[in-house]
Amino acid sequence: MRRFDIGWKTYLLPELHPEGWRFLAVFIAATLGLWLLWDWLLIPALMACVWCFFFFRNPKRMVPDRDGLVVTPASGIVQMVGEVDPPAELNLDPPGPRQRISVFMSVFDCHVNRAPIAGTVKDIVYSKGKFVNATLDKASEDNERNSVVLDLHGERGQLAFVQIAGLVARRIRCDLTKGQLVLTGEVMGLIRFGSRLDIYLPPGAAPLVAPGQNCVSGETVIADLASSEPERPGVLR
Repeated sequence: MRRFDIGWKTYLLPELHPEGWRFLAVFIAATLGLWLLWDWLLIPALMACVWCFFFFRNPKRMVPDRDGLVVTPASGIVQMVGEVDPPAELNLDPPGPRQRISVFMSVFDCHVNRAPIAGTVKDIVYSKGKFVNATLDKASEDNERNSVVLDLHGERGQLAFVQIAGLVARRIRCDLTKGQLVLTGEVMGLIRFGSRLDIYLPPGAAPLVAPGQNCVSGETVIADLASSEPERPGVLR
């Protein structure tokens, strides 16, 4: 029997993404200032500090380590699943409709993004755009976004994932570079605050998640390129 012991720090004190330190410092400074001016604001200000910490948290993930598995690059709720035409800037090979999985991140979800599968970064395209509600389908092509195309190992073709800014999101961070080799579940960026990620699977791959399902970045399997299992439906209970 295999066993993995998890200490309390793993849950309550995860690592903080480097992007979060300056925001946390501002929140703490504001809390001290408000405390000196109005004692009754201390509690809500401390709650805001806790929210800031958990927004930028970067917990360790137990990434499924089997060839062909695609994991969600974002924590949140699967909003849409279906076959669509990818945005033109992706220039995917082969062209044509692909299965897209959209994961929406609320302001309470962990916003650190991870690589969905191992591969080589073929292209990174940043597109200026609007900041409409990320839950809308048109956000895939209308909103400001950062697109990453991966050449997969073997003969599995290409997979793309797109970081999409939302209604209050004004910052997309991508730490990848063209030609870089990435591993499944590797930290690759972050979006703040509230946003969406679209994943375009290779042709023939079936989604293994359903709309409404909760996902954990780097852990939840959303597709299996080595399996012939059909699309997996979900039932709300």
